[in-house]
Amino acid sequence: MSAEASGPAAAEAQSLEAPKPSGLEPGSAAYGLKPLTPNSKYVKLNVGGSLHYTTLRTLTGQDTMLKAMFSGRAEVLTDAGGWVLIDRSGRHFGTILNYLRDGSVPLPESTRELGELLGEARYYLVQGLIEDCQLALQQKRENLSPLCLIPTVTSPREEQQLLASTSKPVVKLLHNRSNNKYSYTSTSDDNLLKNIELFDKLALRFHGRLLFLKDVLGDEICCWSFYGQGRKIAEVCCTSIVYATEKKQTKVEFPEARIFEETLNILIYETPRGPDPALLEATGGAAGGGGAGRGEDEESREHRVRRIHVRRHITHDERPHGQQIVFKD
Repeated sequence: MSAEASGPAAAEAQSLEAPKPSGLEPGSAAYGLKPLTPNSKYVKLNVGGSLHYTTLRTLTGQDTMLKAMFSGRAEVLTDAGGWVLIDRSGRHFGTILNYLRDGSVPLPESTRELGELLGEARYYLVQGLIEDCQLALQQKRENLSPLCLIPTVTSPREEQQLLASTSKPVVKLLHNRSNNKYSYTSTSDDNLLKNIELFDKLALRFHGRLLFLKDVLGDEICCWSFYGQGRKIAEVCCTSIVYATEKKQTKVEFPEARIFEETLNILIYETPRGPDPALLEATGGAAGGGGAGRGEDEESREHRVRRIHVRRHITHDERPHGQQIVFKD
């Protein structure tokens, strides 16, 4: 008697302790749900190998392809375990289900994933999600910065044409490693690369405010030039000739702070401005107070170029103690 009584009780206990479907494979007999029928409340979905468990109410709540599938208007394919098979990638199907449940979902940040989700929403005809994805993609396109194009100077005439054709201040980097007559010091290659990398960073940071040019055919090895209102304002030369082990060598420096300072300095030439009367008066430059001599002085200042050379170092030579000799091209 006790064995007969324990049989149904054990079977009832097993049915109450049925495992959840999230850990089951399609076709598993342990779950115990019957194949899909028109009156089924719960649905098991196998979307490209990705398993999902939801309700008919979720699938038929909006006018989508899923509603057509599960309201009898379209054929539904199931396997022996009652899993509804959908021949589609299951990567974004969870997002589709969440949208059908809640009416909104957080969208992916990646443009690529947004495009993938848009494709899935179009396949399942989820119109609201289609519109959300299209709006997000449009906003990303509008916020995308344009490409930063760097003209390369191939002749002095082309350089003059570029300078004359822009109203922006200009930063030009001349780098031409083949100009060297001597061997390079051990750090020169690294410093030349650092100059090029700084140029690229500045071009991205000040894109739209400054025009950046590259010159690979000039006479220097590494030299920065800064232009405002069509004329050269400053120049930073990064090369020098030094003695090392009784022979001349070319040394390339990386004066990062000086380059950055000169880049910020030419920002004042972004928009042409007239002379400040208060400043002219304070500096003695007001009209009628100086005569022709002051005018000539101002004209000479207009054509003056601030040239900065990096500090020279001599690693070794046979000079007398305390005497320094610097060789420069």
